Amino acid sequence: MSINIQRNQKKRVVIVGGGLGGLRLAEDLYGSGMQVVLIDKNNFHQFPPLIYQIASAGIDPSSISFPFRQIFRKQKDFYFRMAEARMVDVEKKILQTSIGKIDYDYLVLAAGATTNFFGNKNIEEWAMPMKTVPEAMGLRNALLSNLERALTCATEEERQELLNVVIVGGGATGVEIAGALSEMKRYVIPYDYPDMDSTLMHIYLIEAGDRLLSAMSPESSEHVEKYLRSMGVNVLLGKMVTDYVDHRVMLKDGSSIATRTFIWVSGVAAQPIGNLDRKHLGRGGRIIVD
Repeated sequence: MSINIQRNQKKRVVIVGGGLGGLRLAEDLYGSGMQVVLIDKNNFHQFPPLIYQIASAGIDPSSISFPFRQIFRKQKDFYFRMAEARMVDVEKKILQTSIGKIDYDYLVLAAGATTNFFGNKNIEEWAMPMKTVPEAMGLRNALLSNLERALTCATEEERQELLNVVIVGGGATGVEIAGALSEMKRYVIPYDYPDMDSTLMHIYLIEAGDRLLSAMSPESSEHVEKYLRSMGVNVLLGKMVTDYVDHRVMLKDGSSIATRTFIWVSGVAAQPIGNLDRKHLGRGGRIIVD
């Protein structure tokens, strides 16, 4: 395979990642007199702030997914290639991708973030992250499947495992999905599942810190916590999740919560780019810059 982009006399800018940052840069380079090459593992841009709405079956995936070729079809000297970045040769100014090599004058790494499991392989295997549209769709399908299974399971113990939803991470995503699921419990389940007792569905939001939305003001954190509790969400602060064993979320204080819907939104790490030396990486895999 090959990139198949002809070089011309213009400077070439290669952008890795078509998220909010990469997309904005590609748009701002319109009319710059440069050749712009955008590389992403998907052929569409996804709008992260509304991914939680897909997970809770609030909107359709197509509502927040926009094809790159449609966005840039009127932009001259723009090229898109669906590929993954594998290695960077800084000295020769060559990017190795899953479909071949491409040389550049300027390289912008805007690959964004992925879910941070903090080295816990067991949680990484069993928990459901929610960073991408496919992950959100998988979570939605699992949630709806568990509701269906809860109607036909043989034991009360299994039914409660299927109806308990545990969300780990009290940041914006955790708060949003907890609120959306509480609305689903209140306004959707009683009508779509009339033979199910919706009060058996319990939503837990677990945060290791002492408040939700730690990046915002204490007043905002207090307001959000009160609102979620009024919606029936069980907010657990100062609780650290250590493992997931036999359909139970294990907490550092020795307690546990039974669930088969285990959602992990407890932090992010930078998307790895092939051979980047670890000495150039900071916390969460972030590239150290000047």
